[in-house]
Amino acid sequence: MIRFFVKRSCLLCLVLYVVGTVNSAEVNTTSLAVTGDAVATLPPKEDLLLPGETFHIANHAAFVMLPEGVKSSRPQPWIWYCITRFTGPNYPDHHEKWMHEQFIAAGIAVAGVDVGESFGSPRGRKVFDAFYEEMTVNRGFASKPCMFGRSRGGLQASSWAIENAEKVAGIGGFYPVFDLRGYPGLQQAAPAYGLTVQELEGALPRVNPVARLHVLAKARVPAFFIHGDVDQVVTLEENTAAFIAAYQANGAKDIVGLIVARGQGHNYWPGFFRCRELIDFVISRAGQGATDSR
Repeated sequence: MIRFFVKRSCLLCLVLYVVGTVNSAEVNTTSLAVTGDAVATLPPKEDLLLPGETFHIANHAAFVMLPEGVKSSRPQPWIWYCITRFTGPNYPDHHEKWMHEQFIAAGIAVAGVDVGESFGSPRGRKVFDAFYEEMTVNRGFASKPCMFGRSRGGLQASSWAIENAEKVAGIGGFYPVFDLRGYPGLQQAAPAYGLTVQELEGALPRVNPVARLHVLAKARVPAFFIHGDVDQVVTLEENTAAFIAAYQANGAKDIVGLIVARGQGHNYWPGFFRCRELIDFVISRAGQGATDSR
């Protein structure tokens, strides 16, 4: 389901051909490989957007923002946020605060772990495995979170989901990356995979999320995204539209949705962060994940 329309809740723009503004903060490539085993500096919990906790997982910094009181539950429904970064610029950032407030108000926790610029590589997924065990086994969180990918976080979210489709209640996000070739490009992604550019190119059918989206479609993992139609950093056609096409080709068009934001690029337009349809989808799927975990 692809929708080109104006909705007040998403503030979708009527301008069709205005080039979107590219933010350097969204395309930081200063640290392209996952850091080693050195213990990451743990940010204070006060740095989080909302009340919560920071902690270590496999020497990597992680966070969780929790509902309080009666809104907390067991198993705790949760959203797995990607890309988590605690070294300049930090994600999630202040542009997303209202969105995360909606999640918390609905009784949904938000959590994530900083695996550096791993671009969905096996090394990053190994830390994700440890994080998943911590959240579900040690903390009583639902066994099926809803994955959330912002920009390059789409590579992390989709890569782990593809390998663990039975553990995922859904996947959503805004302007997510699913194709390594377009962003960050093979030259920059190869070090994170521990491969040469030529080796990574040969491995793309096995490691590039866009080549394996049929796994999620066949597993009937619901998905919903919003993406700008003039995004020049993470193009709609190579990423989210390709995701939709994979679902359509594998008999899953009824469980995938896309809002195309007219005239928007890879930027901080408020409509990305206040899209009611996306927020409602993520809340619903996280809640369903908790129900399925009982």
